[in-house]
Amino acid sequence: MTFNVKKKALLSLTATVIAASALTACGTTKSDSNTAASAGSSNAPLDVSIMTILLSANPPANDNAIKQAIEKATNSKMNIQWVSANSYPDKLNVTLASGDIPDLVYIPDPFTSVFRGMVQQGAFWDLSSYIKDYPNLNSKISKTAWDLTKMEDGKNYSIPRPRPTEGDTFFIFRKDWLDNLGLKVPTTTDELYTTIKSMTENDPDKNGKKDTIGFSINATNGDKASDPLGQVENMFAGANGDWKWTGDQLVFKSFLPEEHKALEFMTKLYNEKLIPEDFASMKTSQVKDIVKQGKAGTLVDKTGTNADYLNDLKKIDPNVKETDFYPATNINGYNPKGPGFAGVLAIPKTVKEDKMKRILKMIDTWMNDDVFAIQQYGFEGVDYVVKDGVKVVDSKKLSDDGGPDFNQIVYVADPYASTVKNFFQKDTQELYKKIQDERAKTSSADISIGLYSPTAMQYLPEMQKKVLDEKVKVMLGKDSLAQWDDFVNKMKADPNVVKMTQEMTDAYKKRTAAK
Repeated sequence: MTFNVKKKALLSLTATVIAASALTACGTTKSDSNTAASAGSSNAPLDVSIMTILLSANPPANDNAIKQAIEKATNSKMNIQWVSANSYPDKLNVTLASGDIPDLVYIPDPFTSVFRGMVQQGAFWDLSSYIKDYPNLNSKISKTAWDLTKMEDGKNYSIPRPRPTEGDTFFIFRKDWLDNLGLKVPTTTDELYTTIKSMTENDPDKNGKKDTIGFSINATNGDKASDPLGQVENMFAGANGDWKWTGDQLVFKSFLPEEHKALEFMTKLYNEKLIPEDFASMKTSQVKDIVKQGKAGTLVDKTGTNADYLNDLKKIDPNVKETDFYPATNINGYNPKGPGFAGVLAIPKTVKEDKMKRILKMIDTWMNDDVFAIQQYGFEGVDYVVKDGVKVVDSKKLSDDGGPDFNQIVYVADPYASTVKNFFQKDTQELYKKIQDERAKTSSADISIGLYSPTAMQYLPEMQKKVLDEKVKVMLGKDSLAQWDDFVNKMKADPNVVKMTQEMTDAYKKRTAAK
């Protein structure tokens, strides 16, 4: 998760924040007037101040029953500063600049120049050597999340707020159409082409009309490649994200020979009218609408979004089933892994070591199944009832009682949350979980997340837009593949690209070499 901060404001704050952090890094600590409560005695409740984001209209009151139950379970007394989502970026920057930082603070994006600068100045605890002592922090936060939130020195200065790593956005096919066409779920790009072509030309819905499209895809999402286009490129490159490790360096993926093949593939789909004619200008909502209207057989999404499509499709075809949305396992041996986190929690060095350890213990205890269940379900007879041994939650009541708000402090991610929902039919859940387990054996994360390159910070967004514009020209036939190759050769020779590539490579080597 990231938030947008205007560049000038961010840069002006950076100098102020780093100056403030330099002071805090010199050994300044918060008042010890309540030592037993704040740190020393393990029997006294931990007095901890917290600042986090608020996504609901009203924050939980200090005497909120869910809050009090969590405090009792974790032996803590939490002073929570809830800040609305719209105000959080500005409030966070002001708080960091002031030097008066709460004991535990939510950082939506740990890779901003402000947070990086403060870490470099020693303003936040290096938690790397402590994590091993807390079993839930190890087992319920993925290794991927811990790896990708390391700073450039290879150390962890924050605790990732976990999200599922597996079941990320990838290819999904209309299985009923595949069955009608006598096809299997594709596992190679050649099979994918055959599937898309057949779904366009061979009446896959058996309505006697030539009114379907094989692949619902658009080209861009703002200044970035759309998810469908991105996954086409990824399956050819065998890598997730903008960079791939090749030989002994990171290479910008679009400059690899595999990108030529991806563009050749996409150009073929466009020329043969196997994708929407106006794909280059379509919005993401329009891509989804084509699927909802029963006009496309291939899409790119998470299977957990199944119901978004199915509810509309059933109005057209009441016989369509959940399992008619069938996810690919791999294509060309590739499928994507998510980063496994959405923001982080950081502890400033103004907190003494013994209290820092108690905060880690509080979070670790909070992640116990029985404790996390307090905010997940609320209280029996109030927020949920038990039917046939299953907790049935009144979502509105739980929301009114503030349960979901506490997810913005501590969260435990269901590893299958991106893939299934609890309202899916049992056979659907079993099928999707089985496929996710297979995908997990070969999934690839975006290894460039969090890598720091000063040149990339300044130059990469502009370069990405330029590269994407050229890709679209090639796919539409305005430029040839030979012109694409010339474009790539010129870009690779650009001094900024050369410098950025070296910086990214050095950052990756440094992060992975650290113990």
